[in-house]
Amino acid sequence: MHLSLLQIIILGLVQGAAELLPVSSSAHVIVAEKLMGVNPSSPEMTFLLVMLHTGTMIAVTIYFWKSWRERYFSSRERFVSAAKMVVIATACTGFLGLGLKIFIEKVVLAGHAKAEVESLFSNLPLMAVSLAVAGVLILVAAARGRGSDEIKTRSALWTGLIQGLCLPFRGLSRSGATISTSLLCGTGRKAAEDFSFALAVVLTPPVVFLELHRLYKDRSPMHPHASLFQMMAPGLVGMVCSLIAGLLALKLLSRWLESGRWQNFGYYCLVFAAVVLVIWQSGY
Repeated sequence: MHLSLLQIIILGLVQGAAELLPVSSSAHVIVAEKLMGVNPSSPEMTFLLVMLHTGTMIAVTIYFWKSWRERYFSSRERFVSAAKMVVIATACTGFLGLGLKIFIEKVVLAGHAKAEVESLFSNLPLMAVSLAVAGVLILVAAARGRGSDEIKTRSALWTGLIQGLCLPFRGLSRSGATISTSLLCGTGRKAAEDFSFALAVVLTPPVVFLELHRLYKDRSPMHPHASLFQMMAPGLVGMVCSLIAGLLALKLLSRWLESGRWQNFGYYCLVFAAVVLVIWQSGY
């Protein structure tokens, strides 16, 4: 099913508005796709979702650049230290994320006609459980006091592993889980926020490449006469919409994240998990 321009715009705005809240923007987009009657696990839709993330990641880069410049690029020592932590966390993400992908496709989905981890994206009960797990993690982390202004190796290791755990499970908010993990490891709120979104910007390009490859690989059976650009066009339009929405919403959402109201996001995740279950019971 082809998305209309209006549907793409709606999905872009939903993504842009929800990305920086630790409430799983991908879960909101997938639920919106379900309500629109499209398949969230199809190559077109998973690529669109990745492009929506790309739009908000561009907005994140624009918004956080000043803070990152002061925190990570103000001296050679700071840059080397930050780069080391990013490499450690990203390596942990890749190790666990790839391991989970192989395990899910070779063990959990063994025997299915198309055993791809992306098929989990349309599983609403699994999404509801993931949202509930994210909500509980946020509530636990909200009780932590002030922490260090620097990212330690222990925090980078655990944050990277948790980020890898988030990759196959829509509903397990990447930002919510990684920031909460950093808080639980003794990192301060601002430092945890900066590090979480720095990891997101590093992670996005390879994920986009993988989804672009998956889209190209499935091009012939889906649209034998379509050019790759024609297949990418919906994602590009959605990316622009999510970028604009992200820039408009980011200042307010970031302020909420850092102003001591972290637990409210946990409550929201729990409520939204119940909403997802209601949608599932309704037959979507």
